[in-house]
Formats: sequence, structure tokens, C-alpha cells
Amino acid sequence: MSTKNIFPIELFQDNETPFYYYNLDLLRQTINHLKHSIEKNPEYIVHYAIKANANPVLLKIIAQAGLGADCVSGGEILAAIQAGISPAKIVYAGVGKTDKEINIGLDNDIFCFNVESIPELEVINQLALRKDVIARVALRINPEVEAHTHSHITTGKAENKFGISLSDLDRVFAIMHDMTNVSFVGLHFHIGSQILDMNDFEALCHRVNSILSHLYSQGVAIQYINVGGGLGIDYESPIEHPIPDFDKYFNTFRKHIQLQRGQTLHFELGRAIVAQCGTLISRVIFVKEGESKKFVIIDAGMTDLIRPALYDAHHHIANITSYSAEQEVYDIVGPICESSDVFGRDIKLPVTSRGDVIAIFSAGAYGESMASQYNCRPITHSIFSE
Repeated sequence: MSTKNIFPIELFQDNETPFYYYNLDLLRQTINHLKHSIEKNPEYIVHYAIKANANPVLLKIIAQAGLGADCVSGGEILAAIQAGISPAKIVYAGVGKTDKEINIGLDNDIFCFNVESIPELEVINQLALRKDVIARVALRINPEVEAHTHSHITTGKAENKFGISLSDLDRVFAIMHDMTNVSFVGLHFHIGSQILDMNDFEALCHRVNSILSHLYSQGVAIQYINVGGGLGIDYESPIEHPIPDFDKYFNTFRKHIQLQRGQTLHFELGRAIVAQCGTLISRVIFVKEGESKKFVIIDAGMTDLIRPALYDAHHHIANITSYSAEQEVYDIVGPICESSDVFGRDIKLPVTSRGDVIAIFSAGAYGESMASQYNCRPITHSIFSE
């Protein structure tokens, strides 16, 4: 499909660049595919990972679809509630929850705190005691499962900062036994992000089964199992594959994880839900002839989409206004005063000129949510299409 056919022409005629373009119809289609994949499993519950994108328009659609929220800050809890997500569907993770943030969770009676350390567990108990409430907690366990993804977004290895180590598990239960204001409801796991190899999730299932078996032998009751998120998307061919293979993902857990009667299995998907519905639209400022390269300098920068600079991440890039049959090879770069402000190197595009419009695809996750005002640049605005 031509990239020129998927964007309305008035989009870049009437709006100042750069901006995020969100295809809300694609977002709804993606959510519908997700819900269809789990409709025969009422024990499967999906919490949208708000860190992927907290745009209130997207959040409202996600809330209306009945999804819960996975939050990693007090601000995200408030954003979820404001969007219409019930606190009873909110889980709160993060290694560094402040007292203020914990109190936001307690005051709103959220479903569960995913606890990542003994000191955190002790603080939650103390704060809940002061309010004379009971905090529901799940222990986030570091399962020591390596995900085949970028080193910056793997979270389930022993050297990562996340979660409670397996060797500390029995000690944590012993400490928690004497706490009066926390109620243990389950276990939480998360091994990383942008995972496309289902063998990684299968390995997680086997590790979870082993941990559950050990706890059952100790007489521990577990009603809630949260396997995190991490399902990746197709950054190479976003037009051909706009919706992730949710069936393959959920079938991996159906086949390999061993649930007991009455247990619920929770997922925290973010990127898989919103990434493909968002595109960063930018305009060419200059085409610069270097010694050995040609540079397309656009008005979007790493302040708008930091993933390529931060993770060396790949995004499909297209010139959506050039009709030239001839192609050239360019580095696509932004205006920020950093050498890392590069969106793509050696990218083939139709012959590109000043004023052409460039689309950077799959930018709906970790684009707008990670934007900054470095170089005193304004936060990029958003345009929505049904």
C-alpha cells in the first residue's frame, strides 16, 4: 500500500509540523482484536500500560473499551482515573514509589500495589496503618528469565533493578506475615519489552509454574498472577502488519501456564495496543550535501521521539509527498544540537526536497510520552483521525 494513501491530504496542508497523528480507528481495531483473543477466557484481565502513551484522548478510548491500567507513578494513577478507568482495575508498579504516590493509591483504593522490595512493603504497611486501611499487594518477582530484546528494556534478569530476587522470596513472606495492613493477593512478573520470540514468554510460564508449585507446598494462597506485558510490534512493516498477533501471544500462556480454579491471569500491554496508531509527521527543513552522505534535516527531533537516540531503535520512515520515481539514500536527522539526534541512517527515499513531508511510523508508544522541552522546544501537539 502506498503511504500516500493512508494520510488525508489536508493533514499536512492545514497543520503546523511536527505533530503526532493518531489513527483512532486503528486503535479501536487493535483493542477489538485483543478482546477477541481473550473473550473465551474471563479469567484473563488486561491492564493498559499507561507509560506507553498517556494522551487523554487515547486513554478515554481505552477506558471505554473496559481495559484496566498498569501505572508506574502517582500521576499515571490520576490520569487513569480521570480517563474513566475504575481504581478497581488499576495496578501500580515501580521500584521507587514515593510516600505521596503510595498515598494516592491508598486514597483511591486501587486494586493492587506490585511491590518490588522489602523496604517498599514496609512503607506501604506503615502508610496504610496510618490511614486505617488494608493495601492489597502483589510481590513482583525477578524470575531470572532473559528476554531477547534490547538490553535497555529487559527487566527480568538478576542484574536488573526490578523485582524481588527468588532467593529472598521465603524471607519476604515471613516478614509480610507479621504486617497488619497489607493483604497478599498474588505475584507479578515482567521480563522486558518489544519481545517477538514466544519462547521467552514460554520460559516465563515455566518459571512461574515452578514458583507457584513451591508456594503451594508452603500453603500460600494465590488469587492473582500478573505476567506483565512485553509483546512487540512490527517496526519494519507497520503498514502491512498494523496489529500484533494477539492470538499467538495469549495462546502461549494458555498452553504453558498452569492456573488453579479461581485464579486470574493479568497482562500489562502497552506498546502492542498503541504503537501502530501513532505516526510522527514532520517537514523537511533542508537537504544537506555532506562529504559522503546526504542529510534530510526535518523539524522533528529527539525531543519529539527519543527512541532512536536512546535505544538505537528502528522506525519505518517515508516521504509522503514526493512523487519522484528516482530514489536517493539519506540520513534522516533532526535539528537538536546532539549528534544522536538521528532517526535513520542510509534510508532510501524518493528524491526529497525542502518542504516535503516525512512520516515516522510506529510512534504511538514511547514517543509523545517521552517528549521533552530540551533546546526550549515546545511539546509536539497531536492530531486525531477517526
